Amino acid sequence: MTVSTAGDCLQVGRNSTAGDCLQVGRNSTAGDCLQVGRNSTVFEELESNVRGYCRAWPTVFDTASGAWLRDENGKDYLDFFAGAGALNYGHNNPVLKKALIDYLAGDGITHGLDMSTVAKRGLLETLRDTVFSPRGLDYKVQFPGPTGANAVEATLKLARKVTGRQGILNFTNAFHGMSLGALSVTGNAAKRAGAGVPLVHATPMPYDGYLDDADNLRWMRRAIDDPSSGLDMPAAVIVETVQGEGGVNVAGAQWLRQLAELCATRGIMLIVDDVQMGCGRTGPFFSFEIAGITPDIVTMSKSIGGYGLPMALVLFKPELDQWAPGEHNGTFRGNNPAFVTARVALEHYWSDSALEQAVLAKGERTALALAEFAAAFPGVSTRGRGRGLVHGLVFEEASRAGKVSQLAFEHGLLVETSGAADEVVKLLPPLTITDDELDHGLALLAGAVEVICG
Repeated sequence: MTVSTAGDCLQVGRNSTAGDCLQVGRNSTAGDCLQVGRNSTVFEELESNVRGYCRAWPTVFDTASGAWLRDENGKDYLDFFAGAGALNYGHNNPVLKKALIDYLAGDGITHGLDMSTVAKRGLLETLRDTVFSPRGLDYKVQFPGPTGANAVEATLKLARKVTGRQGILNFTNAFHGMSLGALSVTGNAAKRAGAGVPLVHATPMPYDGYLDDADNLRWMRRAIDDPSSGLDMPAAVIVETVQGEGGVNVAGAQWLRQLAELCATRGIMLIVDDVQMGCGRTGPFFSFEIAGITPDIVTMSKSIGGYGLPMALVLFKPELDQWAPGEHNGTFRGNNPAFVTARVALEHYWSDSALEQAVLAKGERTALALAEFAAAFPGVSTRGRGRGLVHGLVFEEASRAGKVSQLAFEHGLLVETSGAADEVVKLLPPLTITDDELDHGLALLAGAVEVICG
């Protein structure tokens, strides 16, 4: 990396003018800046300060295809972010795009609330035949609204309704969304603080590996079974099999089986949040398949819509379907274009095991590369932070993760950070990425790690 000197700057926006700039790079000095373009000033003028990703990636994106994005200045970026996991099949996937265009051109229903439509019927039939039946699953399907947080909120309500209990057990470093119910079962203190009110009726428990203990469920088991622990019998336990936002913390298959047994023997609902890790992110379609368990309830969103269109599902065992008509609803729970692309994605990618095997192979390739990074640089590790095509590179000096992510962006790679202190560089490429693209991205990442940590 060339160290900037006073007055040096990197043009990014094609309409940049003097004065539009951002400080970049750990070696920046007075006057160093990144030109972001005259057209970008409208974001600063009108858009809320709450925006986040655009601060880490200060350019104006224009087009995207497969694993690549291009900004308005014509610079290409390899995407190891994939819409935070909403684009498992890549940007503008041609198979899904054709189906979507054909549907819209034929005046297909766009907004349908919970009315019966041809598009919804096609999706439900495909879920049954392509996903549920081959796995021996008997789930009812609820369309709660377009986001993962919508799915989590509906799930918590349902578990409380069915059991008549109030409490929920969640886990350290968990992330389940930004609405009040979802925040109550989220671990991150900064995110929880944004609620502005007490977040109640949820109790955190140690996630697998959180304690230096061979039995990470011992405290949960003891607290539930001891009538003097002060913990009321919970309605449900909600868990991510891989905690993405929490730092790519991976739960072992044995721990998941023990958790499922703990819940089943005590009449506690087991909820698996598969919003980010479902749809093949860890290899199998559901992330919990590795443990051979059947959760009572599963939440899905992000890539279940296939094309990046908003959509969420709650899947639950039939005996839990105790909703009264209209008891939980939402204006945009009937996004029919998303039903179309979701159906086609399931038909195209999940009618056989080809994608699953490809993801596992690419995951091994990624794990080997990251292990080389960890061996080459002190203070860098993987610590088993990966499964399928979600991986984490952990930096002992937390600030280095952000510097690596920033330098990777300057070199044409999008990666984000995660973890309690943003100490993890999280890799989340499209599942359809080619081996050459994957190797290219890993090489860019290696270069950034070498500059920051070498």
